[in-house]
Amino acid sequence: MSPDVPTTGDHPSVSAARPARPAMLDLGERVRQLRRERGWTLDDASGRCGLSRAALSKIERGQMSPTFGALQKIAQGFELDLTDLIATRPGGGVSGRRSITRSGGGEPYVTDKYEHRLLAGDLSHKAFLPFRTVIKARALDDFEDWDRHDSEDFIYVLDGAVKIYTEFYEPVELGVGDSIYLDCRMGHACVTSSQDDAVMLWISAP
Repeated sequence: MSPDVPTTGDHPSVSAARPARPAMLDLGERVRQLRRERGWTLDDASGRCGLSRAALSKIERGQMSPTFGALQKIAQGFELDLTDLIATRPGGGVSGRRSITRSGGGEPYVTDKYEHRLLAGDLSHKAFLPFRTVIKARALDDFEDWDRHDSEDFIYVLDGAVKIYTEFYEPVELGVGDSIYLDCRMGHACVTSSQDDAVMLWISAP
């Protein structure tokens, strides 16, 4: 795929023992539950979320892993904080604004290109969303389209090396300790350029 082909999104870790599929099924069940609680049909939810009926149905059945941009649309359609959509335990009221995530913890969200763990998942309405992300994609051709979502993101490489493609700039290589700040409304895609999967801290500010 050429960088001028792309338009959607697949955002932002990983426990080797945890398979990707259960995380997707849990998310689908969450969306279905939210829709039924509101008494919405698939058509109702589709219109509110700005996603096609077919796409929403596949997400509910665990047949499709929504991109980060699609997750944002679903959260907005259901009038939820993104954290409350993907966390297994909704945040609720918080006093003091402190959250600790232990090593290997965090709410998992997995796609075939990225493995995210949402950090501080017990806090709702955060000013930004911190993820520990593993990049599994190996080439730009792994993406059908650019990743796009309505946020500004900061990426800091923790392990390995990555190559970041954007639609307005030449590709850039980042190694351990390197970082990049992106307006993610611009099409972008991240791939691992090292032998092993790369790991990064990915902070997204809607």
